[in-house]
Amino acid sequence: MHDIIENGKNKKWVVCKLCGSKVLRPCSASHEERELFLPFMQKKKDFAGAEEHQGEILKKHWMVSDMFTFENVGFSMTVDSIKYLACADCECGPIGWHDINDKTKFYVAVERVGHQDFSQ
Repeated sequence: MHDIIENGKNKKWVVCKLCGSKVLRPCSASHEERELFLPFMQKKKDFAGAEEHQGEILKKHWMVSDMFTFENVGFSMTVDSIKYLACADCECGPIGWHDINDKTKFYVAVERVGHQDFSQ
């Protein structure tokens, strides 16, 4: 984790593990530990009914307070009060989670994304 966090923020670009699309710029998200349930990865069209699918509880997340911070992210239909986040290019996810009752917190699971340094 030390190679991707600096001063509590993402040190590198956050990218889609599958297609490499850029999700978040370096230093744009805060590291937060919180237990959140995410369905297993699949195509976006298939996780709108995510409450019926199996998944896992993930604890390490990148958190942003404004949806316009994202470079490339898609949102699922609302399931209860949750919108799941997916890669906007390949539509795989969920890579993250957003409760529509809290407009200031958007989470991206650290384990569901890659981290890349494009400065080299």
